[in-house]
Parts: sequence; C-alpha cells; structure tokens
Amino acid sequence: MSQPILERKGTAKVNTLRDIEVRVQKQWQDGRLFEVDAPEDATASGGDEKFFVTFPYPYMNGRLHLGHTFTLSKAEFAVGYQRLRGKKCLWPFGFHCTGMPIKACADKLKREMEDFGFPPTFPAEEEISQQQTQTSDEPVIIDKSKGKKSKAAAKSGGLNYQWLIMQSIGLSNDEIKKFADTDHWLEYFPPLAMDDLKSLGLKTDWRRSFLTTDVNPYYSSFVEWQLLTLRDRGKIKFGKRYTIFSPKDGQPCMDHDRQTGEGVGPQEYTLIKMQLTHPYPPKLSHLESADVFLVAATLRPETMFGQTNCWLRPDMKYVAFQTVGGDVFISTRRAARNMAYQGFTSVDGKYTTVAELIGQDIMGVGLKSPLTSYDVIYTLPMLTIKEDKGTGIVTSVPSDAPDDYAALRDLKKKQPLRQKFAIEDHMVMPFEPVAIIDVPELGNLSAVSACEIFKVQSQNDRDQLTMAKERVYMKGFYEGVMLVENYKGQKVQDVKKVIQKLLVDGNQAAVYKEPEKQVISRSSDECVVALCDQWYLDYGEDVWKQKAGDVLKAMETYSDESRRNFEATLAWLHEHACSRSYGLGTRLPWDEQYLIESLSDSTIYMAFYTVAHLLQGGDLRGSQSGLLNIKPGFMTPAVWDYIFLDDVPFPKTAIPRDHLERARREFRYWYPVDLRVSGKDLIPNHLTYYIYNHCAVWPDDPSKWPRGARANGHILLNSEKMAKSTGNFLTLREAVDKFSADGLRLALADSGDTVEDANFMESMADAGILRLYNFLDWVKEMVSESGSLRTGPTDSYTDRVFISEMNKLINETTQHYDKMMFKEALRTGFFEFQAARDKYRETCLGGMHRDLVSAFIRKQVLILSPVCSHICEYIWSLIGETGSILNASWPDSGPVDDVLITSSEYLMDCCHEFRLRLKAAMQPPKPKKGQIALAPPPPKPTEALIHIAKNYPPWQHYTLTCVKTLYHQKHAQLPDNKELSAELKKIPQLQKYMKKVMPFVQKVKENVLKFGAKAMDLTMEFDEFDVLTENMEYLKSTLELDSVELRYACDSNDDKIKEECCPGKPFSLFTAAPCVKVHVNNPQPLSGLFGVDIPVYDSDTVDRVLTRIAKYNRSIKDINRVNLYRYTDPDVGPRMIPSLNEPLKDRCLIDKSISTFIIDPATNSVQLRENGCAPVPIGSVLTFTME
Repeated sequence: MSQPILERKGTAKVNTLRDIEVRVQKQWQDGRLFEVDAPEDATASGGDEKFFVTFPYPYMNGRLHLGHTFTLSKAEFAVGYQRLRGKKCLWPFGFHCTGMPIKACADKLKREMEDFGFPPTFPAEEEISQQQTQTSDEPVIIDKSKGKKSKAAAKSGGLNYQWLIMQSIGLSNDEIKKFADTDHWLEYFPPLAMDDLKSLGLKTDWRRSFLTTDVNPYYSSFVEWQLLTLRDRGKIKFGKRYTIFSPKDGQPCMDHDRQTGEGVGPQEYTLIKMQLTHPYPPKLSHLESADVFLVAATLRPETMFGQTNCWLRPDMKYVAFQTVGGDVFISTRRAARNMAYQGFTSVDGKYTTVAELIGQDIMGVGLKSPLTSYDVIYTLPMLTIKEDKGTGIVTSVPSDAPDDYAALRDLKKKQPLRQKFAIEDHMVMPFEPVAIIDVPELGNLSAVSACEIFKVQSQNDRDQLTMAKERVYMKGFYEGVMLVENYKGQKVQDVKKVIQKLLVDGNQAAVYKEPEKQVISRSSDECVVALCDQWYLDYGEDVWKQKAGDVLKAMETYSDESRRNFEATLAWLHEHACSRSYGLGTRLPWDEQYLIESLSDSTIYMAFYTVAHLLQGGDLRGSQSGLLNIKPGFMTPAVWDYIFLDDVPFPKTAIPRDHLERARREFRYWYPVDLRVSGKDLIPNHLTYYIYNHCAVWPDDPSKWPRGARANGHILLNSEKMAKSTGNFLTLREAVDKFSADGLRLALADSGDTVEDANFMESMADAGILRLYNFLDWVKEMVSESGSLRTGPTDSYTDRVFISEMNKLINETTQHYDKMMFKEALRTGFFEFQAARDKYRETCLGGMHRDLVSAFIRKQVLILSPVCSHICEYIWSLIGETGSILNASWPDSGPVDDVLITSSEYLMDCCHEFRLRLKAAMQPPKPKKGQIALAPPPPKPTEALIHIAKNYPPWQHYTLTCVKTLYHQKHAQLPDNKELSAELKKIPQLQKYMKKVMPFVQKVKENVLKFGAKAMDLTMEFDEFDVLTENMEYLKSTLELDSVELRYACDSNDDKIKEECCPGKPFSLFTAAPCVKVHVNNPQPLSGLFGVDIPVYDSDTVDRVLTRIAKYNRSIKDINRVNLYRYTDPDVGPRMIPSLNEPLKDRCLIDKSISTFIIDPATNSVQLRENGCAPVPIGSVLTFTME
C-alpha cells in the first residue's frame, strides 16, 4: 500500500529558503550567469577547459515530474562542480514534441467531442471512476524515459477519457477544447516546463532552447540535414522489415508511440505446418478439396524430430483462413491478424475466414507433421494453452518438454480424461517420447528425467513443472547434443537455424513473428508485427556496429552495469524504422509522405545546441532570427556541412563568411558532448542510437564522439512507485513549492547514485530542510559573534585535527564529484563535514578559532554549492565574499595527517566506551535472591583511573600474529574460522586460552572488515598516553569528572586489568569523591541566567566550580568572563531581600587565583581558604555574574 504524501504542520523554514532562492535566481538572471559562448580566439575544441552536458529533452504533453527532476539533477550537479573546477560549462535544454503522443491526445479530444458532445457527457461508470480516482493538480506526463511497464497508464490516474484527464489537472471545459489543436500543446506546456526548471535553479543557457518538429524551421532543417547525411553514407535503407505496427494508426509503432509495451520487439517463431488427414471433421467438410494445416508457432524447431502429438485447448476459439498460396491455416484470430500483416494473405492486413471453430471441433484429428518419426499424430487436449502468445496450437515433444510429457502421461493414465474429450486409445497409447537430444545430467529424455527429479505427478503441478522447464531448456539449448541422423553430435544451438531453414525451404514451415509481449499504441490499438515497406536505419550493419563499439570503449559510462547494458544492446540491435505516417515531426526530405520518427530526430541534436542561439532569437519556435540574422531558408545542407564537418569547402550562400565561421567556432569549441545523463531504460534505444549516429556523421573524427553517458535508475516516492492513481505523485513545481529548490536538490542528491532505483523520502527531505536552515542560522551567529571567537595560532590538538579532517573530507568529496556519486559527495561534503564541525565545537573547550570557523564556512559552501546552490550563494555574500560563488574556485585541501585523524577517532571511541562504563557504574546493584526493593544507586563518580596498554597480552599477541600471517598468505583475504582455529591450535602458548581465542578472532575479523589490515597491528600508530593527556580537560568535561589519572596497564597489580587492557582499548575505573551541594544564583536583572545546585568537592578551585556552573548554563561560553561571590554573612545574607540597584550588596568577590574550597561531608558544610589564610565558612549559597 502506498504511503501518503506527507503533510507538513509549518512552512516558515521552507518560506525562508524560498525567499532566498527567488532573490538569488534574479541575481543570476540579471547577471546572465549561465549564458556562455565559445571564446573568440577558439580554433578547436575546448578540450578539458570546457564541459558540455545534455539531458534527453522531455516530451511536452505534461508538466515535468519528480522522475525527470531526479535524472536531470545529475547534470545540474555536475555542471555546478565543473564550474568550480574552472571549466566553461554549457548546459542547454530543449523540448521534444516529435511523435504520436500529442497528436493522439488531440485526436482523442476531437473524437470525444464528436461522440459525447461539448462539454462531453460520458457513461456513468466513467463518471464514478472519475470521482473515485485521486487526481493531482498537474497534467499527465509521458516522455521518452520509458520503463518495462507503461508510465502512461500509471500517470493518467486511472481515467480512460482524455477529457477527464485534462479536467483532473484543473482545466475548464473551454480550455480543454483548445487542446484538440496540436499546436496548443506546443504553446501551453513548454513555457511551463521552462518556468518549473528555472524555479529549481537550473544553470541553463536558455538562449539555446528550442522546440522540435517542423514548427521550428531551424531545427527541422538541421534534422533534414542529419537524415540526408545518413542516407548519403548508406546508413538509411528502404525495404520490407518486420516491425511493431499499429493497424489502427496504419504505421509502425515505436517505443514513444506506445501506451504499454515499451521496449518490446518482434519475437521470431518457426511456424510448423501440420496437414490434416482426410476425412476432415464436420466443421471443415466443405474444405475437403483444400490442403488444411494446423500451424504451431515454436521457438525450438530442432525438437520437431520428437513430435508425438499436437495440443489444442478444447474451449479456445480458432479460425480457418485462406492464405496467399491457396492453403488453409487454422490458428487463433489474434495469430491470423498478425499473419495477415506478414504476407501470409492475399490482401495485406486482411484475412478471409472460411470456418470458425473451437478446439473440440478438431480434437482427435490426424496430422502429417514434418520431421516426426510417426506417420500420423493426433490433436489432443491441453487446458493450459494461452491465447495471448503463439497460435493457440502447440506441437508436443514429450522427450524435451516437461509440460508435454506430464500432459501426455495424464492422458495415458486417465481413461475418463480421454473419454471426456472423445479421444480414442489409438490416438494416445502407442506414442512414447522419442530420444532426439542428449543433455548432460538429464540424459536423452531430459523432460522425463526432470519430471522425476522435481517429482512432477501431473500437469497440474505448476511450480514443479516451472522448475523442470528451467532446468531442461537452459541445459538443453546450451549443452544439448543432437542424436538424430544428419545432425548427430552437433550442439543444439548450432543446428537450430539450420533446421529452421530446412523446414522453410521445404515449405513445411514459415517464419512468423509477433510482439514479445502485448503492445498497445497511444491510440489504444493492440499492435501486431508487420512486414512493412519502410525507411530504416541499418544498425545491424557490421562495420557500423563495430564503429559504435569503438565509441563505447572510449566512453565513460560511470558504472559497469551500464557498460554491460550498452554492450548487450550493441549485440542484438538491428534495423530501426526511422519514418512514420502519423504524428508530429519533420518530413523525410526525399520522401515527404513520411515523418521522421522521434527516436531518429533526437540522436545528434546536441550539435544544434551549439549554434541554436545564433540562429533563433529567444523564441522556442525559431520564429525570429537570432544573433546572426540568418533566415531558415539559407540553412541548406551545404551550410550545415560547413558548420559541422571538416574538410568541406565554403558553400555558395548569401550568409556572410564571418557569420558561418562564428557558428563553426561554437560547434568546434563545445563538441564533443562531455556528459549525457539519462534513465537506464534509454540505454537499449536512445542512448545507443546516440552512439551510432555520432560515429556515422563523424566516422573519421573521434574528437566528435561522445565522451560520457551516465544512466540512473528510476526514483520511488516514499518507497513506492509514483502513480497518480494512488496519489503518490509529485510534479517538479509541487516539489519545489513543498521543499524549496535547495531542499529538493539536497533530497534528490541523497536519494541514490546507482542504476538501481532510488528512493525519494519526504521525511528525509524535511530533515534536509532543517539541516540547511540550521546551518544558515549558525553562519549568521558566527558572523555576528566573530569578534568573540578565539584568535592566535591554530596549533592546538583540536585545531590540528579539525584542519586535517576538513582537508580529508574535501579530498573524498572531490573524488565523489569526479565519479558523479552525488549521494556520497553529500555524505562527505555536507553530513560528515558538518559532523567534523560539531566535533570541533564540542572538543574545543577553549572556544573555536575564528580563522578555522571562517575557513570552514567558506569551504562548506563551496563544496555544497553544486547541490544547494541558492543557500550557498546567499551565505557567500553573508561572509563578505564578492562575486558569485558559482564563479569561485574549488577549495584547496591542504595536507592530511591521517595518524592525527586516527588518534582523534580513538579519542572519540574511548570517550564513548568510558561513558558506557560510567553509566554502568551508576546503576544500582541487582537485588539479591529474595529481595524485592532495589538498593539505592551509588553516588555519581567524580574520578577516573584509566589504564593504557603498551602491548597486547601474550595470548592475543600470538593470535594476531598468526591471523595476520594467514591474511597475507591468502592475498588480503581472511581464511574461514575452521582453518583459523586449526592453525591457532598448533600454537602451544594458546592452548589454555582457546575458549577466549575464537571470540577474539571474530572481533578481529569484524575490525578488519571495517578498518583493513591495520586492525591487526600489534601497536598503535600514535602514543595513546600522549593523546589522552593532551585532551585531559576534554575527558574531564565530557565525562563530568573532577579528575582523571592515566597509568600504564603493565604497572598495575591487577591481573584482570592486564588481561582486558590492550592497545586501542584502555581500561577505566571510576570512583566517587565526597561532596557538598551548594546553590549558585545569578542576581543580574534580565540576564537569562538561572540558579543551579552544584556539587563542591574538597580542594576544588574556583575555575572547577565555574566549569560546573557553565555545564548547567549553556549560554556561558567563556568561564574567564564569570566571577564568583560569597556572602559576607553566610547565614543572614541569603535571607535578605535582593536589591535591584545593588545586586551584589553584602557579597565579596572570590579571588580565582588564590582560593580553594574545603568541605566537611559529616556536617554538610563548605569553607573557603584564600591565599593560605584560615578557612571561612561560605554557607550554602554562592552568587555568580557574567561580564
């Protein structure tokens, strides 16, 4: 069940961030920060000094949604990072309108008005469906980011009528009427998309944006040039090709034209012709003079030698229809419809039915089937045949098909089953499985063996049959060896095509194709596979395929899985239709009856980005000329050749030479594309076509080939797939309004980096908003209080650790940005960077250093700015930096002291362990047996004795030495526990410790997984004693102790301490010193400082007492600014009414440098000794003030 979209109680923090974002975006726009041109002196590619990134232009029949935003954010973050690395960055953005979806939706609206009037009145069930369906205030979005399942259905919110879908986005009937004109879609959605992207803060050069289709004459001219170039180079051909085809639309149905079935292609079958023997059954008696065939579609023609019968489903509807050769075929209507589009009938797309049947009508008929060893086989009943695949007629090969064997065995065993379907014994009983293929481990009757192995009792044992089939088919195809004459000894996979050709050439079979899965077009038509005359790109051509492979080898794919997917696509990809008759687009220049389809006009348009701003003047449609004032009609193929190709002469044109040279310079500088980001589902089509077309247009110029493509998975919303029908859906605009631009960007970066599906959690997005807001607040506080921060040298332990940690995290963040691992970059560059600041603030008892705080803020906003650009820009100005942060430089990291950082981690781990032990020491003892009441808790410890080991105990030393030796012998791999135990038992010194050894080894193994081989070192990289000594004050502060003493474990007389204490694991003991509670108050009016009760210990100094006060009053940052007073009369003073004018009346200042406290727990009294004088009583109340 989907998690609901979360509602937020307050929006103050989001509103604050949005106000900042609006101001910053205006600042960027006014400064034209993202408009970038090639340098005037550029003569070639910008190489490593430029960065050109693109995103597949989204389809414009709806608002952009979170899925689009997740993918394009990868490009956005990369641009932000590369700018800081000093590169000139180009990040253009276009809008796709080519193809069927807009045309199909507009035509639906027209039909609905024709059928149901205006405004239309739909059937009642649709109105109920509308009321029950959760709707969003945004339109349905369908684009080229296709998945295995249709996005169109999910995002329509369950509404069947286009009019209702449009109503669900808040449009009035009068407004919806306008969308019956395709041009209105192009006017309405692209400007909204651009505004939404601007609200996200995209670093885009909007001058270069455009619409596709022939509404933009410049782009249309470019696409015509591209297709002409491909045709002239022999890449586009014409002929009959199998393709997914929509009979309703009368044209091929490409991926972008589908409502369901995206990515589905034609599946090839061998159509086995099984001839009916005479006499024919009554329903076919009128066809006695014709040759009638049952036709079965099989994927395994090599198994036809083992046929024993033919399966039909008794209740399935079949048709007999006339074929072009005069024969009559029997199949399902669905299969007949497919065959009609593949040349099987005399009229393309139509078949003539000569009989309508059900399976029982032709049950038990005799057949002459090719290759089988039986003279005649019979049709028998199988109840599990499905109508949505194949012809509804199935050949039976029980030797190598577990389903066939189980069904045949059932018929032989069960006479009532035979009688039910009028099957006589001679049709079944004589037929036995025929050995035709030998399969390793399964023998020459692999199906029989598999059914025995998986204990298949009948054809109803579906789970066991599934497992049996998987075993038989995989091993049979890849390892099976033929046993039949003429093919004996040959592998199955080698003879499959040979036997298919034998059957087809002998007119005993035909090649038949149908969609791998059901495909529904945008016009709601079930598609077929058709043999069409069409223009197609010959992606299967060997030389071109090899060249595409060369491009891929040089490309950065950012993940091994993406590379494998590209390689798999190159292996199977063949022809692709590049023309269609229906939809929007550009006409094929040499055959204008056709449009160029949407996956063919979108492969090298990145080149058009480089010159778009020079050709069209700030208008998506290209209705106005751009900077060069070139009319669309001047853009001839020869002009495009000169701009994009080398070694071509200057064309005959009215365009001034310097104008064309400028366009040529722009292209040459920005090309090739450094990065293309996309969803992983575009690898099998668009991204691979992108590779093919680049190496076709620039075959001998690798400098123009794509440098990198990064594919990501889809994004889930709150751990569920996005779908309007469930209400689990967010558009880009909704997300920005709800989370702010930077809050959204932060959550997108944190959602995931790999090709696996990412997860956008709204709760995490809210947490990110809080982080950003708190960071902003803290920066403001630091800026206002910078004068009170510590100055001087930055050489304390905590300073040095903080500097090294910042440098190390910058290095790691740089590596993550380089690899486009933005979730990891966010982890090291924000979450851990902030944690380093928090640790510094906590451990730096003397206060944070002004220079380090300033350096931290500056570095933090720089490394965070690719992701959260707005708030970082705002903070950049807060800290006094000039210019935009987007034009700044990536921070230098400086040296990293890894040993120092390790020692700091050791300190933190020790403190954590000490706190646990301290908590345990404060627990009351468990009641003894028979006792009910708990004993009172022991007093809070005030002192600690910490023992540090110089070496491991001998038995641990031997153990570690052995484990480390085995680790290196195994090439940095730890052996299993059995092997470790055997080796350790051989060491004499460990014999009496074996009960302890393996638990210790297990802990060592866990540490090796976390920290690597150094976890087995016998000594630490640093001096533990020195580290703890240098941080003594922090230890006392964080543990709230008055004293901490350090000793070496070897100096202890306690064997337990020597045994349990080891390098890196100090042993701590806590004790409680007697104390007396004293009340300390603050008389300063409106100070916000309150009174507290604190313990006073014998020989306490004033600073110790003030430190305890500061723990309770967090507003006290510096105890040196705090003074302590005692009453001159400790008995009467506390009972006097305070004076507002004289708050310190009857009190005297206690000298910090010469005073100590003396306590008497027996009388619960405290005295003060000043400068060695006789002690004076102070009573039970003290006073403090803060300067």
